[in-house]
Amino acid sequence: MPEVGDLALTGVGVCMPLIMLVSAFAALVGSGGAPRASIFMGKGDTESAEKTLGGCFGLQIIVSAILTVILLIWNEDLLLAFGASSNTIEYATGYMSIYAIGTVFVQMTLGMNAFITAQGFTKISMMSVVVGAVANIILDPIFIYGCELGVKGAALATIISQSLSCVWVLSFLFGKRSILRLKPKYFIPSPKIILPCVALGTATFIMQASESVISVCFNSSLLEYGGDIAVGAMTILTSVMQFAMLPPQGIAQGAQPILSYNYGAKNASRVKETYKLLLKVCLIYSVTIWAAVMLFPSVFASMFSLDAELVAFASKALRIYFAGMLLFGIQIACQMTFVSLGNAPSSVLVAVVRKFVLLLPLIYIMPNLISDRTIGVYMAEPIADILAVTFTAILFVFQFKKALKKIEPQDAITNEEKTI
Repeated sequence: MPEVGDLALTGVGVCMPLIMLVSAFAALVGSGGAPRASIFMGKGDTESAEKTLGGCFGLQIIVSAILTVILLIWNEDLLLAFGASSNTIEYATGYMSIYAIGTVFVQMTLGMNAFITAQGFTKISMMSVVVGAVANIILDPIFIYGCELGVKGAALATIISQSLSCVWVLSFLFGKRSILRLKPKYFIPSPKIILPCVALGTATFIMQASESVISVCFNSSLLEYGGDIAVGAMTILTSVMQFAMLPPQGIAQGAQPILSYNYGAKNASRVKETYKLLLKVCLIYSVTIWAAVMLFPSVFASMFSLDAELVAFASKALRIYFAGMLLFGIQIACQMTFVSLGNAPSSVLVAVVRKFVLLLPLIYIMPNLISDRTIGVYMAEPIADILAVTFTAILFVFQFKKALKKIEPQDAITNEEKTI
């Protein structure tokens, strides 16, 4: 967008905490319900799996309605609190007021798509993402430039794209191809069905919702120390991070139904085999993307802006921000395995430690330890990542062995102990 492109980018970036919060509520229901449905399927209990699917659908409708009302009424106040300045608030509210209308589509697409993956229909779940992505790519330039709607056009393109993905997902779950079907008689949320799902999904919710809180802290600190350019660079950094994290998250979500189903079926060897493969693939990817960002930061930064000053600033910040990405494959593999095995306490613990115990305090501590305070803010991310991966790996070793003992045949455990 000529002349105002950088301010528009920063304004949309300020909306990211609210957008992540919407996604977090979808994950609260979907990422907790889908593993439980897979475990029920592994046990041969299809009825309980369908009750889980239907209850989660009903809960997401309720959550979507509440979120839509909140975002439409208080979006400007929230955006100002999240780091919007007098220069960017116009673009932020313009985007968010339209995006809020499509909240229900985001909730349904993200939350219900997890149940398609949980049944093993990975191509169908992938296509739901592809449909929305392709539609968004096509509609963005039409609405932003062709219709001259600017950031409002970008928001409109997003909600239309999400609605198409939503239709794709729901048509499959209501159709005959799905093993688990959406049935109206299960739509009223039952506490017995829903509460365990919400408990298990809390870890993913904390991970995503805390991104909203963390973004507020990052933006407010960066606005104080570096101004709009530092906040704009943070928009690029989070965009690159989301782009980089999609493949391992997709791989982990693909592994989830295999882990959950075999855990429910008490197939310990398959659970161990799946986890090892997941860890290997995620770690190889995290090392590869880390090397690419370290070597070519300007390539990634220029994907989101053509402003030379902003790209140069963001390129320097990217190397710092991504320094801990090297080992992050371990975090993703362990976190998803905790969720897949129904270990809610451990999955919540690692999420809380990384975000609230480590990252949040470091955002305010590091600027006081580094002469360049803006760089100090960016340094909080890699330090928190490295410490969090270490903690998660240690916890996982003990918890994974404990989980496997519950499903391994007793004679196999005895023979193993004798061998040792």
